[in-house]
Amino acid sequence: MKKKTALTIAGSDCSGGAGIQADLKTMTMNGVYGMSAITALTAQNTTGVAAIQEADPDFLARQLDMVFTDIFPDAVKVGMVSSSALIRVIAQKLRQYQARSIVVDPVMVTTSGSALLESEAVAALKSELLPLATLITPNIPEAQVLTGAEICTPAQMELAGRQLYESYGCAVLVKGGHSVNDANDLLWTRDGPTWFYGQRIRNPNTHGTGCTLSSAIASNLAKGYPLPQAIQRAKEYLSGALAAMLDLGQGRGPMDHAFDLHSPFGA
Repeated sequence: MKKKTALTIAGSDCSGGAGIQADLKTMTMNGVYGMSAITALTAQNTTGVAAIQEADPDFLARQLDMVFTDIFPDAVKVGMVSSSALIRVIAQKLRQYQARSIVVDPVMVTTSGSALLESEAVAALKSELLPLATLITPNIPEAQVLTGAEICTPAQMELAGRQLYESYGCAVLVKGGHSVNDANDLLWTRDGPTWFYGQRIRNPNTHGTGCTLSSAIASNLAKGYPLPQAIQRAKEYLSGALAAMLDLGQGRGPMDHAFDLHSPFGA
């Protein structure tokens, strides 16, 4: 049996709600075989991040070599990368192996507000990684960092999407929320803007939403869906995971990634 494959390049979340743990759960539930290359170990939970231990750049390169030379991924999701050295390794390997369907989630802060990206790494992210992407998925704060412009309205989301598309030559999904709108996301491509409308789900447990959405998009790209359809399917999956109202932890808890799992083994 053959199956479509996806690779997540991201940090580990020991509490299981974000990072590679969320990515692999999402990939499994979206019907692809998930693989991972770990950029960092984090000691974190739903209340915040206590410590980060970065991977050695050479070891990250070895991880990527072992994946690409054996089970070549149909799509790649890049999440938390906290240093310029690691960013350069990822970019070099993506070019070396001519990776396809690359979704970059420019993770800079956690849901709880903890910083995950060193300030000096932002320049490397812009110059090395974003130009290789098929799609980047910044939220409002991340889009503000990347553009240097304030985003408070849907019109400003469109300006940011266009600016990022013109700067990096890739499709851009500016994720709504953060007091701009309910759950409306803006996709900017060479065809211009496309809005994806959604209703905000009143669930305070949103740990890992960005990781989950980008991994679901990558999974659907791996299966061959066009970008707009891949995004719509990913948004529907994310809404289902939030609507399940899982309640774990003392802070912003995780979602139920397996909300749609129907198996006798889950009983």
